[in-house]
Amino acid sequence: MTEAPGIGTRHCPQCGAPVPDGDDFCGNCGTYLGWAGKPEPGASPLAPTLEPVPPGRPVLRRPLPTASARDAVVGPPCPACGTANPPDRRFCRRCAAPLRTTAREAAGPRRARRRWGGDTSRLLRRLAALLAVAALVVAAVLLEPWITRWLDDLRDRTATPVAVAPSATRATAEVPGHPASDAVDGLSNRYWGAPAVGDAVEFTFASPFRLLSVVVHTGAGVQPEAFAGQGRATAVDAVVTSVDGTHRTVPLSLGDRSGPQRTDTAISGVVRVRLVVKQAAGLPPGGHVALGEVEFFRRP
Repeated sequence: MTEAPGIGTRHCPQCGAPVPDGDDFCGNCGTYLGWAGKPEPGASPLAPTLEPVPPGRPVLRRPLPTASARDAVVGPPCPACGTANPPDRRFCRRCAAPLRTTAREAAGPRRARRRWGGDTSRLLRRLAALLAVAALVVAAVLLEPWITRWLDDLRDRTATPVAVAPSATRATAEVPGHPASDAVDGLSNRYWGAPAVGDAVEFTFASPFRLLSVVVHTGAGVQPEAFAGQGRATAVDAVVTSVDGTHRTVPLSLGDRSGPQRTDTAISGVVRVRLVVKQAAGLPPGGHVALGEVEFFRRP
């Protein structure tokens, strides 16, 4: 370490490094030198020179180095107190602040990197939440048809059915005096007469609706004589056409008795219904199949 010219030199009692008289701290190890005295003649520079101070004895503060001694030192200033220090010092000669900084300290504070090796509970909670949301989305997509049917079924059960009349009626064949329109005229003593099994009657509706049920009155009338006078349909296929062009066949199983017989359908977007006679009972020779009143009910 280079000493300032014209300044007395002493040695650090801790490490033995030479220290100018004007320095309060050792430039090599940073030891405070305010309590150190001058070494005895002939004494080793490494021998400790601290003297015990009785309790309560006031100790005068060591005078600061003169301006000439400070001005004689050429070197970088201390970052803490601004005192000039020789280039080879590690600690400030006045306040003992470190003079040499590492490359990391010189670069300034750096943002600490996130380490996943510590507490991962927050990460696990977020991951669990994302997985739950993804599972709900996938379930909603896969179960959407089932959910839609379930909601429609619930609405069907809680709704009060409303009768709906067709806007047009026609048949593939009909007995004179018993046209297809008689099947939807609301009268019990009138009916559509089908010449044979396999004939069909078709009903068209003005706007799409959800068909909840179909009610059929079979036979030529409600009186026993009229009812037994002609054949009665016991099996009918209802071919239901929706607004999107799809067809669905619903078999109607009818008992050989008078009165209304209901079949639930629950089909959406219905625009047309075709009834095909598949079986008949009590068909006399030369007689025909009598299909009495037909009623359709929709969801409001």
